[in-house]
Amino acid sequence: MQNIISKVAKDAKIAVLCGGMSSEKEVSMRSGKNCFEALKRLGYKNAEMVVVDENIAQVLREGHFDCAYNALHGKYGEDGCVQGILEILQIPYTGCGVMSSSVCMNKEYTKRILSTCPEIPLIKSVFVRKGEDVKEKTKSLNYPLITKPVCEGSSFGMTKVNTPEELEEAYTNAVKYNDDVLIEEYLEGICSTVGVLEGEDGLFATEILEMRPKNEWYDYEAKYTKEMTEFVLPAQIPADLTKKVKKIAVKAFETAGCSGVSRVDFHIVDGIPYVLEINTSPGMTDTSDLPAQAKATGIDYDNLVQLILNSVGLNK
Repeated sequence: MQNIISKVAKDAKIAVLCGGMSSEKEVSMRSGKNCFEALKRLGYKNAEMVVVDENIAQVLREGHFDCAYNALHGKYGEDGCVQGILEILQIPYTGCGVMSSSVCMNKEYTKRILSTCPEIPLIKSVFVRKGEDVKEKTKSLNYPLITKPVCEGSSFGMTKVNTPEELEEAYTNAVKYNDDVLIEEYLEGICSTVGVLEGEDGLFATEILEMRPKNEWYDYEAKYTKEMTEFVLPAQIPADLTKKVKKIAVKAFETAGCSGVSRVDFHIVDGIPYVLEINTSPGMTDTSDLPAQAKATGIDYDNLVQLILNSVGLNK
């Protein structure tokens, strides 16, 4: 396993931010606990778990922390909000900065930014804003479709739509989470994801993880229910396609202005790796994708945490 050299003083007081106020709070608590324990094993004796709520600015100010390790997921933690608080308090932090966090949390703006790069394939889609006619907006798309809340993770609010008659109900389900909804064409292909990390020699992609859900698509049940998805790591795809996916992952990371760590989700159809979204604060639980990808790349969990900690200050 690769051994990552520390760039942060071992006596630094580190706030491991976890919990939060999003639908992904419990996953974040598990990520935070794992990261905290890894930091302790790495020798960071002054690391503290900080459960985030509406009083986080006061807690951070009174805690006199040297830096923050962001293990938050979803709204307020992955969308630039907590990053903005940390900027105001002048506390360096891991991962992506305010701009890239807010852009990548929003599937619409992620697609708009990525569409400026011809090298990044994107699935045909439309965005439906509150009050717009969903059937009118989707006339140019071919069924089946997938409806997604614009700013939500873990497949919350997502529905596969096979016919126009099912569209209204799926749209109503999505707007329970966000006013704006992304509607994409549903394509049969290989569901995959790849981590992008920032090391001594610059950006690099991890091994590619292929997901084979037992459900029709990679929904919430398939993601979080044991044995509902077969995970293949590295993905069973040709070497040239592997190289292409990794190259596009790094290009998407750069185009969106990410830093430190992200995970890029793909749907590979007929050899074309379509970028679905970028996760700027990937899960770090026992069953999360990024730790498994890193391990397959030669980086164990503690060294992955060290590598992410080393990204403190890179998001300027």
